[in-house]
Amino acid sequence: MNDNTDAYLLRIFIGSSDMPDQQLLYEKLVFQAKNAGMAGVTVTKGIMSFGASSVIHSYKFWEVTDKVPVIVELIDEEQKIRSFLDLIRPTLESMKYGCLVTLDRTQVVMYKTGKKRAN
Repeated sequence: MNDNTDAYLLRIFIGSSDMPDQQLLYEKLVFQAKNAGMAGVTVTKGIMSFGASSVIHSYKFWEVTDKVPVIVELIDEEQKIRSFLDLIRPTLESMKYGCLVTLDRTQVVMYKTGKKRAN
């Protein structure tokens, strides 16, 4: 991906405790994105939410195991994003609890690689 190019932003709103196939869904999505050669992915943990079920989920420091909102965001070229969405759609559709997926056109202003850290 280059600077000043059109791209697409895929956002997946899920719960922190969603676990299809005995693996946390947000972790599964990150590894699938890496394996699919996506430009990048970020997972953000929220503190409060509700969705189609109207159940409010919130984070309190004494309730660290509760379900809280998580947003998985991916940015890449349109075709790569759409292919990735096709790949993960069966998993998202089979989830016991709901999710929300959005797709927005965006512009990449800067995409700079950094030095890899030594392990």
